[in-house]
Amino acid sequence: MDKIPDAIYNRINNKVYETPGDIWWDTNSVLHILKTSVNPWRVGYAARVLKQLSFNTTGKTALEVGCGGGILTEEIHQLGFNTTGIDPAEASVLAAANHAKSRGWPIRYAAGSGEHIPFADASFDAVFCCDVLEHVKDLPRVIAEISRVLKPGGVFIYDTINRTFVSKLVAIKIWQEWKRWAFMPPHLHVWDMFIKPSEIRQLLRASGLEWQEHIGSKPNISLPKMLGYLRNRAKGKWGFVELGQHFQLVEDKDMNMLYAGYAIKP
Repeated sequence: MDKIPDAIYNRINNKVYETPGDIWWDTNSVLHILKTSVNPWRVGYAARVLKQLSFNTTGKTALEVGCGGGILTEEIHQLGFNTTGIDPAEASVLAAANHAKSRGWPIRYAAGSGEHIPFADASFDAVFCCDVLEHVKDLPRVIAEISRVLKPGGVFIYDTINRTFVSKLVAIKIWQEWKRWAFMPPHLHVWDMFIKPSEIRQLLRASGLEWQEHIGSKPNISLPKMLGYLRNRAKGKWGFVELGQHFQLVEDKDMNMLYAGYAIKP
């Protein structure tokens, strides 16, 4: 997989993360459901991987690439890591830093992109990159940078969206375009930038990382129920709090949509 051409990359709306104010911890924001509906799946997966590896997080360092407002970074911190988050959106970094400060948590935040991670080689025992890889322009460079800042023996944990017919129907049409159900801003995702599991395995190998596994996800409710819930939100009967309360992602073998995986640096 190569660098994303300008004609495709210019279609994605990454500027939403520069919105003034705190769009991450506001329960009226679409990003709120990342914490309530998606984080339980991805954090549960990360915890399982670390346990499987007998990875003692005490005194270990972790970096989240593309931390946004810190909704996952804080959960990484709670896993026991000395945690750092970077993001190119300064408004999001400020929201993350302010929220961590309000909790009294010593999480370090900095502005920075995945293509240019502002830390020395072999700086971190673990790197997390979730819901981000499908947003970057130069994915090979991002994976290479993650490998560079990982210590030997370090673990890279990630999730992203597969490029399939199902993901075009669900993530693009239902989530973004069809007003009957849409709950995400237009162009928050671009289907051509989604990543097949085989593509990420190839990039990991090219950057000296040893891929270990992939797992999929699915809603804990049926598709008709999910559509009904989205319709309630679109009609104003529900907000994002109610939507987040009624469904969560759970681990599954199906990788047509959101999938997660990990790799090790030898």
